[in-house]
Amino acid sequence: MGELFIPDGYKSALSLRETQHAIKYVKDTFQKALAFAVTLDRVTAPLIVRKDSGINDDLNGVERKVDFDIRLDGTEAEVVQSLAKWKRMALYRYGYRAGEGIYTDMNAIRRDDEMDNTHSIYVDQWDWEKVITRDQRTVEYLKETVVSIVKAIVYTKRQVRMRYPALSARVCEEPFFITTQELLDMYPDMTAKQRERAITKEYGTVFLMQIGKMLSNGEKHDGRAPDYDDWELNGDILFWDDVLDNAIEISSMGIRVDAESLKSQLAACGAEDRMRFDYHKMIADGTLPLTIGGGIGQSRLCMFLLEKAHVGEVQNSVWPEEMIKVCKKNGINFL
Repeated sequence: MGELFIPDGYKSALSLRETQHAIKYVKDTFQKALAFAVTLDRVTAPLIVRKDSGINDDLNGVERKVDFDIRLDGTEAEVVQSLAKWKRMALYRYGYRAGEGIYTDMNAIRRDDEMDNTHSIYVDQWDWEKVITRDQRTVEYLKETVVSIVKAIVYTKRQVRMRYPALSARVCEEPFFITTQELLDMYPDMTAKQRERAITKEYGTVFLMQIGKMLSNGEKHDGRAPDYDDWELNGDILFWDDVLDNAIEISSMGIRVDAESLKSQLAACGAEDRMRFDYHKMIADGTLPLTIGGGIGQSRLCMFLLEKAHVGEVQNSVWPEEMIKVCKKNGINFL
């Protein structure tokens, strides 16, 4: 069990029944706003993929996937950890062009994730991906896209506050942009998470850029797989959460690797053997389109906008018995 935070005097503003209604309202409202803001079509996505496909997300490269064999033919399959690679392949297969994109409901199991206020072994998010041109592989275009997503979240919060007046928190509309190295320079004596908390408390909404690359202290701010985000052109969207008295990460996103950045990042991780997969070969030879994409946590967003103290208040998952007892004792009621 991860570290559990119990807010003093916490009481949900919504009943369990109201919460269920509100979850649907948040999801319905936000996905429409997101599709409009970023120009995305809704598509259907897989829950399982073949083990030898190279499509499953390796996250930090150490997490164990949930795998099993199929009785009919003995094929080995895996439950997805995210759809970072599948989406890019889908854009190619479906014939999408620059300026067009897709989003989908992604459900995954990450068996090695911590379980705390914001983490669960069950992951649900909107995974999205959009075709871009070579000229759009820039920090400026990345920032423009971040602004569009933040506007969709702010709009959703306004709609939620009108429907549920008891939810009074506001969301900062203007994201503050900073790189992981700049953040380290500002707070050299803090841990990565402490730095995130400090900067987000100051600015409210933050886009923390360049995650995955090595910093001047010889460490990475956080892990990021080498074969989907370009580490120079990615980041996390963070919001200040008054209930948690902390930063909450709502989205991880970025401009995806091209042939050059894929080669260098695989080499940096000693993962050149991944070039045997079709996905990686299709990036190297220019078959797959250049894209930008990311994931936006559905339960995280609901938790944040509905002013909840624990992700278990907005999703059904499996939790340690001790966590359930402690939370219930302190007014945190799981679905």
